[in-house]
Amino acid sequence: MATNLALDDNLLNQAVAIGGLKTKKDTVTLALKEFIQRREAEKLIGAFGTVDFDTDYDYKAERNRHV
Repeated sequence: MATNLALDDNLLNQAVAIGGLKTKKDTVTLALKEFIQRREAEKLIGAFGTVDFDTDYDYKAERNRHV
């Protein structure tokens, strides 16, 4: 999909230099992937402490259980 964007040239050039990628397109694609990955990780981090665990659960007994 072709998209025209007005991007800050200084930011884009800095990102290209830091990222070490060959093209601006590759740099923007990587930046979008990393943005999505970071936001998804923040969702997971937000879930920490929200699960109630059974304190009586014996995980070692489950390891030795034969199916």
